[in-house]
Amino acid sequence: MGNVLVAQSGGPTVAINASLAGVIEGTLGSRYDKIYGSINGILGIKNDNVIDLTSVVANDPRFLKRLKTTPAMYLGSCRFKLPGVDSNDPIYDSLFEQFKKYDIEAFFYIGGNDSMDTVDKLSAYAAKIDSKIRFVGVPKTVDNDLCVTDHTPGFGSAAKYIATSTMEVIFDAQIYDNPSVTIIEVMGRDAGWLTAATALAKNECCDGPDLIYLPEVPFDRDKFIEDLKGLLKEKNNIVVAVSEGIRDAKGEYISASTGTLDNFGHAQLSGAGKTLEYLVKENWGLRFALSRSMYYSVQLLICPALQISTSPKLSAKRLLILQKRVLQAQW
Repeated sequence: MGNVLVAQSGGPTVAINASLAGVIEGTLGSRYDKIYGSINGILGIKNDNVIDLTSVVANDPRFLKRLKTTPAMYLGSCRFKLPGVDSNDPIYDSLFEQFKKYDIEAFFYIGGNDSMDTVDKLSAYAAKIDSKIRFVGVPKTVDNDLCVTDHTPGFGSAAKYIATSTMEVIFDAQIYDNPSVTIIEVMGRDAGWLTAATALAKNECCDGPDLIYLPEVPFDRDKFIEDLKGLLKEKNNIVVAVSEGIRDAKGEYISASTGTLDNFGHAQLSGAGKTLEYLVKENWGLRFALSRSMYYSVQLLICPALQISTSPKLSAKRLLILQKRVLQAQW
């Protein structure tokens, strides 16, 4: 009855292997004969680096159960942009020859926006040559920014980690008696979901960030300074959470550097937090103005929260509450 092919692409999340397990389980209980896995995304198909997942499951009864909680990406990943469908690039003929070789009737690609771009192009090419292969995108992204989805697998765990790290930063900031502004820059070029997740740091022992700036709302430098002035009249330590992709009313990035693009043409942003830090120093000359970045590492599956550590002056009560909430994941 034909076979299924599945691949993973983009950055890993703690849920991407669970999505893979779901595709495998669904296929094994369906009309299809076999399911194959492409190693390193679309490149595995291009290079004929494919494994028989049906045999893997048959030889290890515990495989699917363990896969659901396995970190990283079982099939590996890639960062490869397909050319336009109308480019007459030979790669499309090559890929569809591979689909024919393995008698593929359905291809599942687990990934984010750029992976969905690949699915869209393959589907368009299939229509162009009247191929009956079905191409299905399985959503995965920590940014939670895939259209026509309520939420994406991977966002929940990312939001939890951002909230935990933000709470630690706030505790650190509170050890100083001198006026201070701590700026946390969070990943998110066009979507502010992860930056908004810093608000989850608010609980019975933490006030949460004082100011949060998202890319969906135009950033006003004068209003930012005005808000800080008002807050500094009420408290000494201000914590600001800002998305890397904040823009002004003209749509220009508030960033120290936007000069480079990635393989998919996205701006490689750097320094929104640093830009805000300079604004603070120019207007006040505070003794303590620090920007910190929170970025998800593709290799490590964590938000390293650069230069952040728990303060040794954190009270025992707060530490116990923090540990309890992290362990119970009550966010």
